[in-house]
Amino acid sequence: MATAQKLKMDEDGEVPKVTFEDQKKINLFAQRNIELNELKAKLGDIKKKLENIDDAESEMMMLDDEGDDIPFQIGEVFVENSPEATQELLDKLREMLNQRAEDLVSKEGEIVGVMKDLKTHLYAKFGDNINLES
Repeated sequence: MATAQKLKMDEDGEVPKVTFEDQKKINLFAQRNIELNELKAKLGDIKKKLENIDDAESEMMMLDDEGDDIPFQIGEVFVENSPEATQELLDKLREMLNQRAEDLVSKEGEIVGVMKDLKTHLYAKFGDNINLES
């Protein structure tokens, strides 16, 4: 047997009506929530790549033979470089990934701010009749 969800009334004793503007705000919140989840996934990928760079540097330090070329994967191709050139490539890659992570964290902050404003407005109007938890 299904239970009916009871809607809460506003101070006038009526259920708040969803206007076109309210629907746009709800949709914007949903879009920002999707963007936020995608950003978090991208940040996770960047973190994994940074860990891989740290692991590669550790492996390079353990090499006994300094004169041997080191294979470095670029896309699907391995390129052999000297240890110095490989270290330089790793440093550039780390710098690029750190910059990308900073940009994503900044964008994440902006999205969270927009979502917070939308939540404030929508919860003020609809109270417990709406669930915006992400």
